[in-house]
Amino acid sequence: MNQLFYKNSKVSYSDTGKGTAIVLLHGFLENQTMWQDFIPEFSKKYRVITIDLLGHGKTECLGYIHSMEDNADMVHEVLHELKIRKAVLAGHSMGGYVALAFAELYPDAVKGLVLLNSTSRADSEERKHNRDRAIKAVKKDYTSFVRLSVANLFSEDNRERLIDEIEKVKIEALQTPLQGIIASLEGMKIRKDREVLLHFGPYPKVLILGEKDPVLNYDENLDQIENTQVQLVTFPDGHMSHIENRQELLRVLLGVFKKI
Repeated sequence: MNQLFYKNSKVSYSDTGKGTAIVLLHGFLENQTMWQDFIPEFSKKYRVITIDLLGHGKTECLGYIHSMEDNADMVHEVLHELKIRKAVLAGHSMGGYVALAFAELYPDAVKGLVLLNSTSRADSEERKHNRDRAIKAVKKDYTSFVRLSVANLFSEDNRERLIDEIEKVKIEALQTPLQGIIASLEGMKIRKDREVLLHFGPYPKVLILGEKDPVLNYDENLDQIENTQVQLVTFPDGHMSHIENRQELLRVLLGVFKKI
């Protein structure tokens, strides 16, 4: 793992392989280890960068709110350090929100955009309310909140089948500091709607969704790509396509990167 300092906070990232730069961004309560099964395959043909987002993994907290823009600026700093001018960004869930913020702030640095179990839309009032409830819950009982949050990301059919995998995800998630969790919930709550980028972003765009995603309603997320050139990929499972549909996702992403 490599490190740099961004606004006096330590940032952890990895850099593997050569070729077109592919930046892989993890979601809330995750860290860059979520990509470890994908890096060996991707790095045969591409330069693969993974980054721990603010307050996650081995990257330190920056403040009481980690906005998507803060995260995007930090990602840009990593790319600047590595002298990468243009990259394909692929983000899972919250990582997708960061990728969208990056695409808005640094459009010339984007070669392609992949949103994995993510959305370009801002939180609804109901979701904002749920984020506030989550903040209260995690302050009250950190461990129960984290363990329950992780289990709820998988489709119900998979919760038994993938019990060992889910346990591993929970163990990683429990390394996320309380401040990192709260700052990210606050940041997601205030994020902007960036649907316009799906319509007018001048680079290839892909949206990958799970039909039984318990967190992002599948049908509600389809209409954000109506009348756009966005490629849609649908998996039959939940919010954790990189685990629930690992082999299929690997194949899809290799195909996407090849085209870009």
